[in-house]
Amino acid sequence: MSRQHYQGSCQCGAVAYEVEADLDQTFTCNCSRCRRLGFVLTFVPRGDFHLTSDGPVTEYLFNRKQIHHRFCPACGVEAYAFGTGPDGVEMVAVNVNCLEGVDPRALKSKAVDGASY
Repeated sequence: MSRQHYQGSCQCGAVAYEVEADLDQTFTCNCSRCRRLGFVLTFVPRGDFHLTSDGPVTEYLFNRKQIHHRFCPACGVEAYAFGTGPDGVEMVAVNVNCLEGVDPRALKSKAVDGASY
């Protein structure tokens, strides 16, 4: 796979977006949040992510409070999160489970040890 255009949303559709992403670069994480929610994630530069319906959303910060977890207050799904990469570039963590036409469990995701951070 290479970078492709995807549409994603929360379950009820109140939060929706379009994104250019490479799904050969997906991750699973064992931090306290990702492990509980079963996320499959990909990270994209903020410029490659465009909200088409922005909610309302509720924000949750935990641990170092550097990642802005955004979720729909109606259906409870976290479709994306905003943050800054180690190099200072603004990034979006995209919940691949929310992308239309994608089977995230069929992807070869890299396991990340977020619990150690």
